[in-house]
Amino acid sequence: MQIVTVELRPVTKANFEEITSLEVSQDQHHHVASNLYSIAESKVFPECIPLGIYVGDRPVGFLMYAFNLQDESYWLCRLMIDRYYQGKGYGRKALKIIIDEVRKRPSCDHIKLSISPGNSAAESLYRSLSFEKTGEIIEGEEVMCLYFTDKSNPK
Repeated sequence: MQIVTVELRPVTKANFEEITSLEVSQDQHHHVASNLYSIAESKVFPECIPLGIYVGDRPVGFLMYAFNLQDESYWLCRLMIDRYYQGKGYGRKALKIIIDEVRKRPSCDHIKLSISPGNSAAESLYRSLSFEKTGEIIEGEEVMCLYFTDKSNPK
């Protein structure tokens, strides 16, 4: 069995076109903002860090995270895997990379995200990595949180 390596890379002038051309399936469009919108958002809100998800030299998805000064927590703002690459574990691997990255920060004891209603595939993925619903609703989306109580590696 071949081990697939997933890597997160900054969005730059060199990979902008390939990252913005990635799309989810038609029935998923209402769950996630376009990569183009997200990259634009990162220019207006510089705390947002946009990253391409790569397998080798092939872009397969997009992730954006941020540190929120208001509640002093890290947020996963976006996660999308292109429709042609879904179901291969790339989203899970990308999440583990970013979880490991923020977990290393001394003041970080959790990471949050919000999920649109009816996005059961994403909810299942997040729950499998120990994210829990907090009961908060932000802009119509449920907040989930992964608490780093022991600072060990995610599942």
